[in-house]
Amino acid sequence: MAGKKVLLLLDDAASHEQIRPLLPGTTGSLVLITSRRRLTALDDAAVISLDTLPPSEAAELLARLAGRAELASGAGQVGELVRLCGYLPLAIGMLARQLRHHPAWTVAGMAAELAAARDRLAMMHAENLSVAAAFDLSYRDLAATQQRLFRRAGLVPGPGFDAYAVAALDDTSLATARRGLADLYDHHLLAEPALAATSCTICCVSTPAPWPPAMTRPNQMPRQAGCWTTTCIPPWAAGRHFDTWASTFRRPLPGHPPPEAPDPSAFGQAAAWLEAERTNLHAAADYAAGRARFPHAFAIPAAMSGFLAVRGHSDQSAALHQGALAAARHAGDRLGEADTLSTLGALQRNTDDYPAAAASLAQALALYEEAGDQPGQIYTLGELGLVRAWTGDYPAAAASHQQALVLARRAGDRRGEAWTLVGLGLVQQLTGDHPAAAANHQHALALFGDVGDRLGQAYAFHVLGGVQLETGDHPAAAASQHRALALFGELGHPLGQASALDALGLVQQLTGDYPAAAANHQHALALFGDLGNLLGQAETLNGLGLVQQQTGDHPAAAANHQHALALFGDLGNLLGQAEALNGLGELSLRTSAAGQARGQHTQALAIARDISAAPEEARALEGIGNTHLREGNPSQAAAHLQQALTIYQRTGAAAAARRVQQTLQDHHLNSTCPEPRQWLPAAKAISPHTLAATHEAPHARPPGTRPVGSMQNNLFGGLYDQAKRMASAYVRRLGARLFDAHYIVGSCGRGQWHRGDRRTFA
Repeated sequence: MAGKKVLLLLDDAASHEQIRPLLPGTTGSLVLITSRRRLTALDDAAVISLDTLPPSEAAELLARLAGRAELASGAGQVGELVRLCGYLPLAIGMLARQLRHHPAWTVAGMAAELAAARDRLAMMHAENLSVAAAFDLSYRDLAATQQRLFRRAGLVPGPGFDAYAVAALDDTSLATARRGLADLYDHHLLAEPALAATSCTICCVSTPAPWPPAMTRPNQMPRQAGCWTTTCIPPWAAGRHFDTWASTFRRPLPGHPPPEAPDPSAFGQAAAWLEAERTNLHAAADYAAGRARFPHAFAIPAAMSGFLAVRGHSDQSAALHQGALAAARHAGDRLGEADTLSTLGALQRNTDDYPAAAASLAQALALYEEAGDQPGQIYTLGELGLVRAWTGDYPAAAASHQQALVLARRAGDRRGEAWTLVGLGLVQQLTGDHPAAAANHQHALALFGDVGDRLGQAYAFHVLGGVQLETGDHPAAAASQHRALALFGELGHPLGQASALDALGLVQQLTGDYPAAAANHQHALALFGDLGNLLGQAETLNGLGLVQQQTGDHPAAAANHQHALALFGDLGNLLGQAEALNGLGELSLRTSAAGQARGQHTQALAIARDISAAPEEARALEGIGNTHLREGNPSQAAAHLQQALTIYQRTGAAAAARRVQQTLQDHHLNSTCPEPRQWLPAAKAISPHTLAATHEAPHARPPGTRPVGSMQNNLFGGLYDQAKRMASAYVRRLGARLFDAHYIVGSCGRGQWHRGDRRTFA
């Protein structure tokens, strides 16, 4: 062959040693080599690795070989069938020919049969050709240890794995596992989609070679499955960064943790690991639930719940927890059922399904009380307090938080005490007891600092900023929100970032920086939308509507307030409806529709009084008073404005109180209404009894009218009240989204388990 130009084809080469003697000794020839191995030791070769087909091309191949043009779109079960084939041309071709020769067969039927098959490779054949035979050629070339590693890698229920998981499955060192995976990769038996991550090809689904008697089959894998889920030591360790109470699962799992596992000690590492393994962990939980492997079936969803909530994967979390709940009930594990119900209740509250959340949490609380499980009772009481607050039952909400606070202090759990103080402060803020709310938030912030809880600090700064905004300390409010935004950003917490951005928008409204306020509201709205957070969207729409009122874009303001009102109505959120109605009333008065404004404020007043929401009650009373001024009814205006003033004074809203006083003075109005009843005792913790306040109804309109002077100083005088009115809203929203925390240190029942930091921060 010397001196000739030759195209030499060497097919199915086994190694570079086999090839070298066959290479031409002179230039001018081309050698094309195919191999089931990567031949990494072959010098001066241009390498082209053939990957599996893209899904669209796989569907086209199936349609063409099956002679069914209607399948080319990949719609319906076509995509599932080619996925089950691993997008391998050989496997797709085998099944396509079966479809071609069996016109009565359907793609849906074949996909269902393939999905249910224990040995999928056995179905992929045509006469004497089969996919299994092709894999057998590669499998036989493996050493015995490589064959064992290959079989055990196929036990992973998810689509991929890393070297840590394989080391745990094969009971070997991390270095040995990495070398073994590299060998399998060189044999084209594995794919490597990302650094340190490996995915199975179809061969891992069902091993082509016979299983040696000493080797466990996929449906008989107690040790290997347990080992893989506890390699997953990171689910529990990594989940703690997201402050999910159930992430610190209370009972030891069977088996022993592997000697080597990823390090989830840093927040970024934990988040990256959980995201990379999210699909695998879901598959592992489903596998455990389907094969009665307890408590893995409900421990894995619990460990993932905080991460999934923070990253907006609510649908996945709901599916996992429903499966876990069924598994716990099937196992008769009452504590597992209670833990799953409590976490499911938090998820349902997070997704604004308050009736379902209340039902789940009530069931969990009953189970915890039955078991004498004090930590479970504390967490569930805190969650119930939030549900009751968001549905307007403030006395019950305060009672739940106070009961949880007593239990947390009794247990000596400072972190738990901090979260409970925030919950109680939230109720106090929503009902207008700003001194007590500020004191509790400050106390919580100090406790979070003492225990090094950065997420707790971020949240405490955020809610404290809300109180500072409501009480007129605008520089402090801005500083607190900036601190919160920075911490949430460092922690990679998009929900917290959205809420802090919205809060900054409120401060910027106050200072007249409307472009910045609108930009932050829009940014927050986009984040809430990405997270599927309807409550956050509703509150932000209200805030954006207020900015648009100030800038004169009345049609956009009306649209946003109406959209917010509809969302609040869908969610059954009464306080939000009152806020939106008050916003619409203020807008109507701006556009000279005084009668419509009075009706909207009156609706808001009825809701606010019904749920004992002092800030919105005062806002509605002030709005009604301003409409009466506009219509020339000074007596009615004075009655309503005086009641609003009393509430503002007693709730510490100094700027709003000064504005109403100025309005009364400018129009020479004297109140003829009775002194409104006491709203809340200042600077004291709220009890269910002190929250049950009643109010005098406005007087009937007296005869006579009085001309109305300039409205410049009394209609929405200053922006403070508008920002203030939204402050309790964003605090409530953030609470609904982020405040899921509680706590517990103690030893309780079932074999004296010990619980460290047990909290939820959804």
